[in-house]
Amino acid sequence: MDRLALGFVRHFLDNSISLTEKKCSFIPKLNITILTKFEDNAGTSDNCLCVPEEKNEERTVDFVDIAFDEVNMKHYKKEEDPKFFKSKITGRGPLVEGWRQTDKPVMCSYKLVQVSFEVWGLQTKVEDFVQRCIRDVLLLGHRQAFTWIDEWHWMSLDDVREYEHKKQVEANQKVLAEQAQPAPGPDSVD
Repeated sequence: MDRLALGFVRHFLDNSISLTEKKCSFIPKLNITILTKFEDNAGTSDNCLCVPEEKNEERTVDFVDIAFDEVNMKHYKKEEDPKFFKSKITGRGPLVEGWRQTDKPVMCSYKLVQVSFEVWGLQTKVEDFVQRCIRDVLLLGHRQAFTWIDEWHWMSLDDVREYEHKKQVEANQKVLAEQAQPAPGPDSVD
């Protein structure tokens, strides 16, 4: 399970607001801040993240539909498509048009994503690109949270934390193993 799906799972066990800030050491002008709150509704809260009124006019509200928004084909997996998935444990799914109004319970992940890249000539393009990438990650992660429900529905908060730690160790080991492999030389043939 990826970190986004685990965050979604954690809400069922630990209702909280989280703040994620990312800075890149080799691109010091790039800052990303994501404020997150989960609520048990279908996206009906107007300002659950308490955005100041003067900032409200600057924001763009984007409803991400895990069932019907298009996913890049390189990331598409039929088994992770909520239009085809049916949970063996909960009986939820497949999601049909209008599912946010008809399926219960529904949880909404509210996100306030702020991207800042203060480099003249590149600012708007980079900020827009990062926003699109984050949207794609959120769409995929929330699709996975729904379609992997049979893997996490039974977990306690401690189980989720243990599973998250295990997956983090596995991912780190995979990266280290890939880095340890020698790069192919110019004479190597695949």
